[in-house]
Amino acid sequence: MKNTWTTALAASALVLWTGAAAAADAYPAKPVRWIVPYAVGGGSDFLARTIGAQLSEIVKQPVVVDNKPGGNTAIGAVETARAAPDGYTVLSADNGTLVFNPALYKNLSYNPSRDLAPVTLMGKFPMILIVGPNTEFKDAKDFIAKVKSQPGKYSYASAGAGSPHHLAMELLKERTGMRMLHIAYRGAAPALVDVAGGQLPAMMTDLAAGNAFIKGNKVRPLAVANPTRLPQLPDVPTFAELGIQNVEASAQVGMVAPANTPPEVIAALQKQVTAAIKTPAVNKKLVEFGIEPVGSTPQEYAALVKSESELWQKLIRDLKITLD
Repeated sequence: MKNTWTTALAASALVLWTGAAAAADAYPAKPVRWIVPYAVGGGSDFLARTIGAQLSEIVKQPVVVDNKPGGNTAIGAVETARAAPDGYTVLSADNGTLVFNPALYKNLSYNPSRDLAPVTLMGKFPMILIVGPNTEFKDAKDFIAKVKSQPGKYSYASAGAGSPHHLAMELLKERTGMRMLHIAYRGAAPALVDVAGGQLPAMMTDLAAGNAFIKGNKVRPLAVANPTRLPQLPDVPTFAELGIQNVEASAQVGMVAPANTPPEVIAALQKQVTAAIKTPAVNKKLVEFGIEPVGSTPQEYAALVKSESELWQKLIRDLKITLD
């Protein structure tokens, strides 16, 4: 069977004929259901509700956010895959949905490339190495040196096994030769509480989850896993600046639709969502929350997923990480 993402991208280039244009102009003609595969209140939920409110203003139709948490996003992904391919059901899909899950699960209940079509990458949540306020680590280089000198002594927290937070630290370990024990939590919040309280020394977090802890000096940021410094943390260096190459990681949240959604609808939806993201008030709100707004084309989003899959699925296989 031909790869759905490839098919969708090739077809999207054919939105030239009058009938397609008319269909795009008419979309949407009724409310749009936006599935978020996480509980209310998290970063993905905030992203969808913030963009969705502006999208509703643009398209003059209700945009209804429907939270369907569970199964490491698989519940929401399956429901989206089974929906009518008409553009009236869309999904917030992250790295777990599109990149990690196919490698973490031997029997995944959906196939990202077969069942889902890319619309746009909406935003990134760059990862940050943080430590507790009273730990002995002076900076990121000191952290790596001390951990390497005592293999297995230190543990680190994560937002859950197979989460971007978990795999970002595993990437740092792989690049630096550190050996640490992974302690998985059910979400970033309880992990941050224990790092702040000294139960565990370190973790990778995204700014959206960790901002209040960082601002309140409850944790200390040591380095960012991003190509450039974050505007919200201008004094925190990137790993590349410290001489540690190829440590870039973020939670990446995009919009996807059911496979076989008409390319003219995909094109219209991408244009509308990108316009919402670029609205100054929305853009500002996302940045303040700790999100890097994007708004890519379907082609750019598909290329990103491909490159991310090559990196992370190899890491998952090499480390023999499985959630089955």
